[in-house]
Amino acid sequence: MNEVVNQQGITGADKAKLWAAILIVAAGVAAFYVFKGTQSGAVRWSVFVGSLVVGAAVFTASGYGRDLWKFFLEARVELYKVFWPTREETGSMTLVVFVFVLIMALFFWGVDSFLAWATRAILGGGASGEGG
Repeated sequence: MNEVVNQQGITGADKAKLWAAILIVAAGVAAFYVFKGTQSGAVRWSVFVGSLVVGAAVFTASGYGRDLWKFFLEARVELYKVFWPTREETGSMTLVVFVFVLIMALFFWGVDSFLAWATRAILGGGASGEGG
């Protein structure tokens, strides 16, 4: 999975297949809107879904599709290597995060309060209870 996808096997025909897949899907989307007033919804949706299926089939026949499929297979293998924490570990780490956020919130509240007091003292704003 840490490998860079090797695109040496990509040919001009693969690029043509990619563009054909894009054009097929675009034609299906365009047909969906062009047939809006003349065809029923079922026909329009059938054309749209059909263009997606045909476009996907053309894409998977290209080198790009094969590389994408290889990537998905390798990603699946890597997913099995992931260490998943237990429920208890997840709960304890969540509690640690909440406590840390609370401590930091209190710290920043204290710093803000101190700086507000210092600013009032330097500028001569008086006590915090007085209006201005």
